[in-house]
Amino acid sequence: MKASISTIPIVLIFVSLSISLTTSNDSVNFDNFLRCLSVHANPLVPIADAILTPTNSSFEYIYQLRASNLRTLLSSTPRPVAIITALHPSHAQATVVCAKHHGFQVRIRSGGHDFEGLSYTSDVPFVILDMFNLHSIDVDIESETAWVQAGATTGELYYRIAEKSKVHGFPSGFGTTIGIGGHFSGGGYGFLMRKYGLSIDNVIDAELIDANGRILNRESMGEDVFWAIRGGGATSFGIILSWRVKLVRVPPRVTVFTVPRTLEQGATELVYRWQQVAPKLPKDIFIRLQPQPIKNGSNSRTVRVLFFGHFLGQTDRLMRLMNTKFPELGLERSDCLEMSWVESTIYMAGFRNETSIDVLLDRVRVNRSFSKTKSDYYKTVIPKQGLETLWKAMMDIGDIMVQMNPYGGRMKEISESETAFAHRGGNLFMVLYMVLWSESEGGIDAAARHVELSRMLYRAMAPYASSNPREAFLNYRDLDVGSEESFGTDFEVAKEYGTKYFGNNFLRLAGVKAMIDPENFFKNEQSIPPLPMRATQ
Repeated sequence: MKASISTIPIVLIFVSLSISLTTSNDSVNFDNFLRCLSVHANPLVPIADAILTPTNSSFEYIYQLRASNLRTLLSSTPRPVAIITALHPSHAQATVVCAKHHGFQVRIRSGGHDFEGLSYTSDVPFVILDMFNLHSIDVDIESETAWVQAGATTGELYYRIAEKSKVHGFPSGFGTTIGIGGHFSGGGYGFLMRKYGLSIDNVIDAELIDANGRILNRESMGEDVFWAIRGGGATSFGIILSWRVKLVRVPPRVTVFTVPRTLEQGATELVYRWQQVAPKLPKDIFIRLQPQPIKNGSNSRTVRVLFFGHFLGQTDRLMRLMNTKFPELGLERSDCLEMSWVESTIYMAGFRNETSIDVLLDRVRVNRSFSKTKSDYYKTVIPKQGLETLWKAMMDIGDIMVQMNPYGGRMKEISESETAFAHRGGNLFMVLYMVLWSESEGGIDAAARHVELSRMLYRAMAPYASSNPREAFLNYRDLDVGSEESFGTDFEVAKEYGTKYFGNNFLRLAGVKAMIDPENFFKNEQSIPPLPMRATQ
């Protein structure tokens, strides 16, 4: 059964059907666009209640509310001509039809966790289609499936599954406010990926609005499009309304642990060993590393590495496994906590132990920051010299988050061509680097300085990371790996970043794009363009 439509919208007052734009012609287009929306939306759910223009007092608040990276929200950032906070699927359909007809770009936002803000910024006249209000989740334990609307969050999904079952879960992200629409379409990785793969490896159907405003399911969109939206970034192909997922089995009790080790306690040796061990451990165990610079006296820093683990089983079995496979870590029983799977999602998200699972229903991220994020894939072990290079760069930067996520298990069993997500076998682990700064440093100069720091770190790790191409993770958007203008369609430029994100799957993705959106209506600075005829010859 498909998820029911949410009937609890954010209250927005539609004040005016006009807006002052650059030219009178644009103004006419916008007025016509607004009238077009009313014509094409379901009359039983008035779209006027979902439209927010800059003349509304709530416009800027809603624009910023679901924008995770404050770096993208400078006052100089172009604002949309309107935000459509869809209350009904027909509102999303009308937005596509009318924006296409009247010459506006559409940016699609679910949770707003886009690190480069591509879901809510553009340099050409655009509207935001905000899917946040479409967040119904229909869990069917008998069939072990669920329909999840695009505006739902990972936390809501975990919570709704737990309402129905204590022995079911779903492989998805660490963060609990991540929007399902974009998260799944880029892959959707988390602490169950070594056991069950990515979110997209457990997606069995979807609803997609195409460039003509039609709602397509897996059968009507065809297997090529269904392949593409699982890992290829659905916003290049259409608008995800909902995903149908296959739930996975989890034990009634799981075990989590955190073991901290500083450089002075041998962290370099342990991380060197972790690279060799973690991808080869049994599928039930996932150990993420989180190195972080900390003060070591008044004028110096060191690095502390957190070994952050999740085990699908109880402590006794975990201890036997770790004593055999990774005794160097020195895991002790006192480091371990047993809990239900849904409680473990809170732990892995970084909340304090014994936090109520009701926190999973908090839908908006509160600890936003100014940041610049990059990613890397590693196919060989970083030598100790390389780790020392990383530690030094981290200590020089100061405010930085690094996460190292092990592969192996189910990830190496799935072919790189099975879905559009190509980063499979051959990878030992993936790394996120996120340079952060505070609101007091939030100006343009501070952004430029910290972005350059992130680039320096990235260059320093180049000798050890994947190469030809140096691979990157789509959901950790990074315009430095290549980008176009907001209005651009340069296939050679797209091939540059597309190969880094999708490997050998890029050309097939471009071919699918030519099938479903040949006019390239759905575009952004890192979207997939239609495959030109010359590229097929």
